Amino acid sequence: MSHEQTHLMLPADSAWLALESPRNPMTITVMMRVDGLTAPRLREFLRVYWMAWERFRYMPVKRAPGWQWEPDPVFDLRHHLDVVLDRFTDSALQEWVSERLNQPLPLYRPLWKFWLAPNAEGGSVLLLRLHHCYADGVSLTGIFDRLCSTSPQQHPAVYGARQTGNLAPWMSAAKNRVEQLLGGDAAAEAGTNKQSAEPGSQFDQARTLLDQAARNGVKLVNEFSDFLAEPEDTPSDLKRALLGQRHCRWSAPVALGRFRSIAKATNVTINDVLLSCVAAAVRPRLGISGADLEDAVMHAAVPVDIRDRLPDDLKPEPDSLGNYFGTVFVPLPVDGESALERLYRIKQETRRLKKSWQPGIAWGLSACASLIPDALRQPLLDVFYRKASAVVSNVIGTPEARYIAGCRITEQMFWVPQAGDIGLGVSIVSYAGQVQFGVVADEAVLADPAEFLQDCLQELSEFPGGSPIVV
Repeated sequence: MSHEQTHLMLPADSAWLALESPRNPMTITVMMRVDGLTAPRLREFLRVYWMAWERFRYMPVKRAPGWQWEPDPVFDLRHHLDVVLDRFTDSALQEWVSERLNQPLPLYRPLWKFWLAPNAEGGSVLLLRLHHCYADGVSLTGIFDRLCSTSPQQHPAVYGARQTGNLAPWMSAAKNRVEQLLGGDAAAEAGTNKQSAEPGSQFDQARTLLDQAARNGVKLVNEFSDFLAEPEDTPSDLKRALLGQRHCRWSAPVALGRFRSIAKATNVTINDVLLSCVAAAVRPRLGISGADLEDAVMHAAVPVDIRDRLPDDLKPEPDSLGNYFGTVFVPLPVDGESALERLYRIKQETRRLKKSWQPGIAWGLSACASLIPDALRQPLLDVFYRKASAVVSNVIGTPEARYIAGCRITEQMFWVPQAGDIGLGVSIVSYAGQVQFGVVADEAVLADPAEFLQDCLQELSEFPGGSPIVV
């Protein structure tokens, strides 16, 4: 493409390259079950539709003073699609996906790749691995929402996006945020009224300016202090040194109505129910019991989309790729003695965190990671990620079934990366009226991910109206 050129990488994207470690690659993994998807159909689909997002032709390259998007001079779609003809059983498929999770993407090409296993039992399997610097879960969901139609005959109407690298809006937005923090809104108002104001009212204008700065500054300082003061997680079996070898598993689908009925009966959100299931499953895997369990502290790092919270000059275009999420650290009540106790304690914590600035603070800190010298970056990461033992991500898919390249998608699943020394990731996906749990874990912290998933589902039967689930 003749117009391809080098572009600067936004800090929120390059952060995921700075957070990379050999034991914890920052790569998102997506899996779909697709009825009848063949290699020729997929190749044409990727060529026409997937590649309409220009970023997928680019690879991240580190240049002084930061990271850049540079076009792959020898880009070839064949480098990014493998067709595997093995006849995988369900158990063999889970091991095969785990092997792909542990397979590094080549740094000399754009950091994404598809695999198609058309002969797997239960239908064709489409697997995607994509480095986090390209997109977050919301961006990826938006792409598939655009490209996957509601009928086999329907073609995507609007899709694709040009690759840009303009840092000017970021610099302008940063300046505006500082001015607001220091009372810029009041200053602007004072400036507007300066000529018509009586001399004595100038003292009122100055007082207004100082009050504005104090209110904004104190809130930010208090929020940041609360974040730093949040206790680190108690040492447990989930905090062992990572080995760098990970295994993933996924559950059988559960009707979304099951979660909705529990949420309605208990006056909580579906997300509260999901986090409660995770709390119940991690409890017996901490290696802590008795009085020590009552004092144990464990947080789940939960991604939160912040697009609606961003100022207009930083909000991304609807079809653009990128990373626009913060993180809240939700205390999990691992000492709770009943399902309802765990659920209501999680409800209380999530309500508190939703009103806080923690997602924005976390987004800002992570975005700064690529700008911090290597010697100082690790202490920042330690402060950030010692406050969590797991990452829990909930992705809301479409309520109706979708089609990719004219073929019906029967299941969707994904696995999240875990930054720092976090070795456990739990993902929850709702799609076409079903919910599935997925788990990826380092060998050091979780020996049997399948049993962990069983315990997540078992927790559902403990709620009012619940019944045992066959896994």
